[in-house]
Amino acid sequence: MASPTFETLLYSVEEGIATITLNRPEKLNAFTTKMMSEMIEAFDITDADDSVKAVIVTGSGRAFCAGADLSAGGATFDYAKSSDPARLEARVEGVQRDGGGRVTLRIYDSLKPVIAAINGPAVGIGVTMQLAMDFRLASTAARFGFVFARRGINPEAASSWFLPRLVGIQTALEWCYTGRVFPAQEAFDKGLVRSLHEPDDLLPAARALAREIIDNTAPVSIALTRQMIWRMAGADHPMEAHKADSRAIQARGASADAREGVTSFLEKRPAAYPNQVSSDLPDIWPNWVKRDFI
Repeated sequence: MASPTFETLLYSVEEGIATITLNRPEKLNAFTTKMMSEMIEAFDITDADDSVKAVIVTGSGRAFCAGADLSAGGATFDYAKSSDPARLEARVEGVQRDGGGRVTLRIYDSLKPVIAAINGPAVGIGVTMQLAMDFRLASTAARFGFVFARRGINPEAASSWFLPRLVGIQTALEWCYTGRVFPAQEAFDKGLVRSLHEPDDLLPAARALAREIIDNTAPVSIALTRQMIWRMAGADHPMEAHKADSRAIQARGASADAREGVTSFLEKRPAAYPNQVSSDLPDIWPNWVKRDFI
């Protein structure tokens, strides 16, 4: 599949790993509605491409993402004063949709594991977009800030759902109440990020984690596992997980992947899983309503 061309992103695929790089370095990769649309498109592409087994998201230059582009000044967040059709046309229950939330909901629905490689400052949407990713690896040069209250607005990108699940309510409230920018070490200590790395070691570490997944597991199993664990975060009883588990085991147990997984283990050789995410992903969610991310 040919690599797409974007205005605000760089996109490449190498050895099964798609790398999405936020690419407005002169603006510290500040987030725009164009970047929103292109990120959604990029994740549509990674889901549809069976050669992609994992996704890494990082930033170009010295920042991951400095938050929303504030070049419109005081009217930046005033939708009524916006003429951007990408912002105005998307509504939910009659309300104009938050662009950051459209991105995180699309990442939430990803069929491939998503790794954030946070190379520098990440504030506002620059940090909330990471919350729907599966792993966050940070450079020691990274900094984080949920700065919304300091800009007269509120947390967005569905972060009031994601953030307390990652770090607990007390930490989530402190970071959002104070709006302060904090170092990578604090993000690590509080569980926001998985690991800290020297700047030159960050992308190699992210790729090594992706390779461990890709080289040892069945892609369809990973797609199902990702859906099951994220969706069950909001379930009201473990019975919901049990029902999903049971449907998945029934479907996967009869698959060519399961036969290959067991046979390769017994024969002490690497597995070559034949099933593809695009064609062989079982539907284990009979009552699940897929949201519209476009």
